[in-house]
Amino acid sequence: MTKSIITGLWQIADLERDGKTIDPRYAAHAMKKYADEGFNTFDMADHYGSAELIAGEFRKLFGKEAGTHFTKWVPKPGRLTKDLVKEAVTRALTRMQTERIDLMQFHAWNYADPAWIDALIWLQELKEEGLIKELGLTNFDTAHLSVIVNSGIEIKSNQVCYSLLDQRASSQMGAFCEANGIELLAFGTLAGGFFSERWLNAKEPKINKSLTWSQMKYKRFMDTATSWDNYQALLQHLDQIAKKHEVSIANVASNYILNQQGVSSVIIGARLGRSEHIEDNKRILNLKLSKKELTEIQKLISGFKPIPGDCGDEYRKPPYLTASGDLSDHLEDFPSPYPVYHGSNGRFKALSGTVWEDIAGFSQAVRKGNRISISGTTATHGDQAMGGNDPAAQTHFVIDKIEGALQSLGASIEDVTRTRIFIKNLDQWEAIARVHGQRFAGIQPANTMVRADLIGDEYLVEIEAEAEL
Repeated sequence: MTKSIITGLWQIADLERDGKTIDPRYAAHAMKKYADEGFNTFDMADHYGSAELIAGEFRKLFGKEAGTHFTKWVPKPGRLTKDLVKEAVTRALTRMQTERIDLMQFHAWNYADPAWIDALIWLQELKEEGLIKELGLTNFDTAHLSVIVNSGIEIKSNQVCYSLLDQRASSQMGAFCEANGIELLAFGTLAGGFFSERWLNAKEPKINKSLTWSQMKYKRFMDTATSWDNYQALLQHLDQIAKKHEVSIANVASNYILNQQGVSSVIIGARLGRSEHIEDNKRILNLKLSKKELTEIQKLISGFKPIPGDCGDEYRKPPYLTASGDLSDHLEDFPSPYPVYHGSNGRFKALSGTVWEDIAGFSQAVRKGNRISISGTTATHGDQAMGGNDPAAQTHFVIDKIEGALQSLGASIEDVTRTRIFIKNLDQWEAIARVHGQRFAGIQPANTMVRADLIGDEYLVEIEAEAEL
């Protein structure tokens, strides 16, 4: 795997947070400086201020072959249609002044809402039409990356936070990506600039508007992982290594991540026209840390508290490690994953939309009072079985559907009191049980697992559940 550095344009949004827009021509010339020095891959998103427009100006001025441009689509939670997906891709194509997006990366806010699956299926179709060269993900956890891969959707990469403060990707994610030929694109390796000489022996800052958005975000990561004193001890050690190799602390921090399992690239942010680190970034690829130095760094960070959850969970559950400390800068609310109807005798029913609900006369879930009953649920989405032949991937998707039904009826997965699991193949019981254990960790509902002849050759597992508020 070829290792590389991608120039990130997320700081365009920070530079424009006072309402002023950067002159696209001026910024495009700043991008050209990076491209001329070999850093000709740029990462942006629909919500990175005017970054896509700047990329379009860059292409206009210097030609379509002057750089490679990655972008992201981060739709708001809720129902999506094929037309909305096409509109989003068309908008990016127009803004970036291109006929094909080099890498379109998709972000999902709520796995319990199946709209994210629809979006990826339709994005795959647009890839086959030629509007997208490669399809990627951003901030996906290992479980749902596995669901997608085993469902036959072609994924090139997953962009996740990965730094000396945040080692989540070093667990299952790195191994899964390496095994499946998926490239990990690591952002946050410099923790908003905290891994630099500027902060060596500095006073601990408060999280307020005197900091950049990136600094506010990564200070929250730091507070979750360790103390300011422990961070300073790490910074001092990185400084010693940096001086030995005649490089910067930032070089050491990024190089360490670049050489982790599954990582193909690190994304280094650029404040175009304000502060450029082109010469410094060149040293990252040439730096060779010794086995002893790598071990010493690993020993220091092993004493930090792990960032909770898997990759991307900082956008889906507390603690929300964002600039604001919550999702207020990103979202207003989460719509119901499934439509809910008022039934007879004070019942409310959630329907998933499968044809079998009408044919067999059942609901995905029914609530009466404080009790919720959830029908036997398989990994069905439309006319497709998600997760392919992987029992763990199917089980994750089944539990997503159960969680979506609960959310639709005003409950959460924490309200589940009983589950019943039906499995087709006895030799797959442990893989399925482990997913149940992962998703219901700390909840531990009453549970029964039995082998059964499931309806549908493609289904490996079926689960029903009961909940009480």
